[in-house]
Amino acid sequence: MKYLVLLMGDGELKPWSDHTEEEQLEAMGRFQAFDAACAAREGVEILGGEALGDPADTTTLRTRGGQLQLTDGPYAEAVEGLGGFYLVEAPDLDVLVELLRVLPPYDMQVSPVVEVPM
Repeated sequence: MKYLVLLMGDGELKPWSDHTEEEQLEAMGRFQAFDAACAAREGVEILGGEALGDPADTTTLRTRGGQLQLTDGPYAEAVEGLGGFYLVEAPDLDVLVELLRVLPPYDMQVSPVVEVPM
């Protein structure tokens, strides 16, 4: 099954820009360890993932009255900024959660992907 993992806010972390170089290197090591743990696990594959830019650089698109409106900044109702994402194939949620423990302590949202037959 495919899952979308959203890395929300900073969880127990301070903002990335406030990290020292050593702290950033340690965090990057945890991302690399997650990649390696997924590669070593039967039936698990990272299909995609990226770190995202600062929420201040975000553009939100909304459709209202049939018109597309663009707004600078993140989605207004979002309490925390979206820091990054992974798209992961895993046998089940339990396996994925076990692997996600390797990452830095972000708040995360995990959603199953709906498989649409083509």
